[in-house]
Amino acid sequence: QVQLVESGGGLVQAGGSLRLSCAASGSISSFYVMGWYRQAPGKQGELVASIGFRDSIGFSANYVDSVKGRFSISRDNARNAVYLQMNTLKPEDTGLYYCNVNNGAIGATRRDYWGQGTQVTVSS
Repeated sequence: QVQLVESGGGLVQAGGSLRLSCAASGSISSFYVMGWYRQAPGKQGELVASIGFRDSIGFSANYVDSVKGRFSISRDNARNAVYLQMNTLKPEDTGLYYCNVNNGAIGATRRDYWGQGTQVTVSS
């Protein structure tokens, strides 16, 4: 059974930085996709960033447009960990951030694992 534990959330002023960490226990393939979702009050949850492996280019990251240039996702396969460096934070970045690991499959063979969430609050 895979368990994910997040850390690093907190309260920060606009313009500040935070670094989220997620450590996975259990059997995680280096080829699994690792990412971060966030849920803001009154808004639909969104995928903030993910990092996965593609045969042609190796590991690559993707970001939602609103965080491009400010957030950076990285992973340490030896530690089964994924990180989200968040810079120049804005109040609209406020939300509950969830770590996600999945096998990249679609449909019945899809496997998703979730952390418990860590709160990020950005004050103006």
